[in-house]
Amino acid sequence: MSYSDQGHSGDMYRHAYDPYLQPELFRGVATRRVFAFLIDCLVITVPIVLGYIFIFVFGIITLSLGWMLFWLAWPASVIWAIVYYGACIGGPHSATLGMRVMDLELRTWYGAPGYFVLGAMHAVLFYVSVSFLTPFVVLVGLFNGRRRLLHDIILGTVVINTSVRSPIPQTARP
Repeated sequence: MSYSDQGHSGDMYRHAYDPYLQPELFRGVATRRVFAFLIDCLVITVPIVLGYIFIFVFGIITLSLGWMLFWLAWPASVIWAIVYYGACIGGPHSATLGMRVMDLELRTWYGAPGYFVLGAMHAVLFYVSVSFLTPFVVLVGLFNGRRRLLHDIILGTVVINTSVRSPIPQTARP
């Protein structure tokens, strides 16, 4: 067996997931990402709203002294979102709760699972890029086979459809 037969044909930067050889991994990913994002927004927003309500009630109880905590609420919200994405993508499923509900998984371009820093950077880069390039971030995903968005390309990640991993029974053909 030669060196080139072992998969080392000079293409040392080959992607683990090919949309032409494995189209099922990318089927419906763009639509599922939208719904996963909405679910994740809900998961992130509920504790933040509860925190604001707590601070408001605490301010009433303490005769407005507790309202000084409002200046901590926004930085705490940002930290919560970053930790949520980092912990979920760095976890065993390599997916946020919304991504798991929608059968999606984040992987590196070479197939490795996500890790905390990658998940945190994924969230930060997404929100920064959406702030400056709103429609273009989403449009990039419509024009490539892997359905990667701008922040996916920059970070070297790909989101795949995990529902195809479970074997689907095939009917016998006559």
